[in-house]
Amino acid sequence: MTSTTSLAGFAGIALAAAITGCAPTGATSIALPDDAVVIDVRTASEFASGHLESATLLDVSNGDLAAALPSLDRDVAYFVHCRSGSRSAQAVALMREAGFTDVTDLGALESASAATGLSIER
Repeated sequence: MTSTTSLAGFAGIALAAAITGCAPTGATSIALPDDAVVIDVRTASEFASGHLESATLLDVSNGDLAAALPSLDRDVAYFVHCRSGSRSAQAVALMREAGFTDVTDLGALESASAATGLSIER
């Protein structure tokens, strides 16, 4: 085995670790509390093409989420999702840095729907 092969194997492991860190894996079921807030951090056009029932749109890319943080209730549970899991991970990190403690990254829209049982509204 050459060092190139070893590095390629290591890169694959690192990539797999990074991907699983972005979104929930497997068929995990999440029970949402009655007062839970579901936040969709995608763009308005992505939201319009399909979103979780009861989700609130707060686009992380254009600053909507950051602008809304001071007015959000810190005493409720937040469940955040996006298209692939990348922006939701960024949003969860932003919320935790702002002092929110009960924040869950649901990852991608489809996995968020499967995990929570919330339907995708189109």
